[in-house]
Amino acid sequence: MSSYEASLRLLGEDGPGIPVVIDLRDDRLGITSGEIEIGDWSRAEVRINADVDGIHVRAEGEELVLDLERDAEFALEVGLRQAPPLLRRRMAQLMRTD
Repeated sequence: MSSYEASLRLLGEDGPGIPVVIDLRDDRLGITSGEIEIGDWSRAEVRINADVDGIHVRAEGEELVLDLERDAEFALEVGLRQAPPLLRRRMAQLMRTD
């Protein structure tokens, strides 16, 4: 299981967002804030893509925007193939060091 700390906001909202932890395990994606579970989905139920403002997760009709410090590692783990240029460079650097 991999865990990532992030800031979460809904698409279209301004501000820093709320602190969350993202857990990737057994083909699932879970997001919690403190003791509150925001969501726990099968990866087949969500769409994940990268944009210049963060990692976008679409689930249950909502679009969440995640700001992760370890965004390149997260992007590689979830299998993203397309990303903005800066994120692509960080992903490539990680792949070279592995």
